[in-house]
Amino acid sequence: MSAPSNPITAHLPPTGKPLVTSRQLTLALVVLLALAWGFLPEFTVSVLSNIGLYALVAAGLVMLTGVGGMTSFGQAAFVGVGSYATAWICTSPAAAAWLGGFVAPALLPWAGLLLGLVLTFALAWALGAVTLKLQGHYLPLCTIAWGLSLYYLFGNMDFLGGQTGITGVPPLVIAGFSLATPRALGVVIWAVLLLALWALHNLLDSREGRAIRALKGGRLMAESMGVNTARHRVKLFVLAALLAAVSGWLYAHLQRFVNPTPFNLNIGIELLFMAVVGGAGHLWGAVLGAALITLLKEKLQDVLPSLLGSSGNFEVIVFGLLMLFVLQRFAEGLWPTLARIAGRWVRPHATTGAARPAVPTVQLAQRNLPAKGEVLLQATSVSKRFGGLVANNDISMTLKAGEIHALIGPNGAGKSTFFNMISGVDDPSAGEVRLAGQTMTAKPSRVFAALGLGRTFQHVRLLGQRSVVENVALGAHLRAKRGWLAAMLRLDRAEEAALMAEARRQIERCGLGAHADTPAASLSLGQQRVVEIARALAGQPSVLLLDEPAAGLRHLEKRALSVLLGQLRAEGLGILVVEHDMEFVMNLADRITVLEFGTVIATGTPAEVQANPRVLEAYLGGADDELLEDAR
Repeated sequence: MSAPSNPITAHLPPTGKPLVTSRQLTLALVVLLALAWGFLPEFTVSVLSNIGLYALVAAGLVMLTGVGGMTSFGQAAFVGVGSYATAWICTSPAAAAWLGGFVAPALLPWAGLLLGLVLTFALAWALGAVTLKLQGHYLPLCTIAWGLSLYYLFGNMDFLGGQTGITGVPPLVIAGFSLATPRALGVVIWAVLLLALWALHNLLDSREGRAIRALKGGRLMAESMGVNTARHRVKLFVLAALLAAVSGWLYAHLQRFVNPTPFNLNIGIELLFMAVVGGAGHLWGAVLGAALITLLKEKLQDVLPSLLGSSGNFEVIVFGLLMLFVLQRFAEGLWPTLARIAGRWVRPHATTGAARPAVPTVQLAQRNLPAKGEVLLQATSVSKRFGGLVANNDISMTLKAGEIHALIGPNGAGKSTFFNMISGVDDPSAGEVRLAGQTMTAKPSRVFAALGLGRTFQHVRLLGQRSVVENVALGAHLRAKRGWLAAMLRLDRAEEAALMAEARRQIERCGLGAHADTPAASLSLGQQRVVEIARALAGQPSVLLLDEPAAGLRHLEKRALSVLLGQLRAEGLGILVVEHDMEFVMNLADRITVLEFGTVIATGTPAEVQANPRVLEAYLGGADDELLEDAR
């Protein structure tokens, strides 16, 4: 992309008005809300407080559903856990007697918050460990089941007041100041919401955030980058549940009573609608969706009875029809559309992934490459059966440091199956795979990645809407250690700068420096394959598995790829290439293994393979003899 001719006018929209950044606009709106808060009518303050409570839960659902790809209809139940925990501690004589010697009455709500968070953490972790193993429609159905179970549990436990609930919940007191009114507590609600959005934004703009985004695109790719997807899914589920519990705690002290009604399945569905309608992949979409649906319900409840001349739940019907319209016309939610419209006047605030980071001040984990000729990857008598079908039969192969080994064969020869077994995607039915001297039986892909194996995929697997540099930085996931809390508090910035610097170095090395900040989906297929190679190199592997890397590349791009792979071989990497382009393979590989019907029919140098009559007859055929001669 060429630089603009005038760097001053380049930052002005067609109207000539100066642009502001999204962060500046956000700060301006927050200041405006703070200044107007004391002058707003009581009803408006109550509505805004409810919007803040709903948005807090919806933000967790944006992370869980929109970013992580897991649908939950049961978040209202976690709101109930936070509400009932504080209501019980603050009103139960037994709890008061037990805590009386340790906690002053004014601090009981804070003990309720602690209890609610502990209970929610334990419950969400237990439910997540069980239900998040499910795929497809089974997961949302399971969230409906336990959401209903918790709702009925709230209404059938006598010490929680049954269907009547718990009354007399005291107000929050901070530094001796009572927050007994919605106007006072609403400030806390919105402060908590804004802090949560800030922390979640920081989390997404980090190493762990990239791992979270990778969950939705497919666990295979994330695991191959070293991400423990099962643990990340549970942690994300717990995070969304904790946000719901905090919302429930604030709700209990805003309403001053708790009963089961606000925590039923209908509310859980509404909360999910808020996240989806606002924009399931955008944190501020949670606020937009919460505001839209809350205001819409308020207006419909006032307008419909006067129009229809009778009372009833007509707003539910209209509400449902309007939601169908919004979801059909705005599949990604309303926030992306609003952002596009505002793009004439508001430019995105530069983030770590979108702007060149500062010079890193920390050193990423380094791997010492083995000596040239050392065996890095070894498959011994490996077989794979799917029922009565034998996909691979007694295959043995080694990959040494400082060599390029090609695996070729016609379609259906079993190359992809073998590739999956030596990268941890599948376990062999018989035989053994060893990596760096270790037996890898029954070990997941992330363990292969931790031992120095990087790979690309036959069908490109990238985060299409994220920039190239963010995709490549995901490959270096195991070279950094900072966790979720550090990311939320921005304590990982030095490490993040080092990751981004490494990602840009690999992008430049692979010849895509001009596209570093371009969304990966906008690149050609050949360029996306090169991005996958750069991503694998960011992990500093000793073993590199490339699945059809030359597919989709033009002649000059293939030549550049060949030069790059030659450099990597000289550095000591062991490279295994699965490829159909015979000219590319014959001019590049040191050794070649040929498969036919899942069995090795030839192994040797390119010259030996080209001279093998069985290879010529079974794979290359007479039609390709001329191509082989050209490759020589």
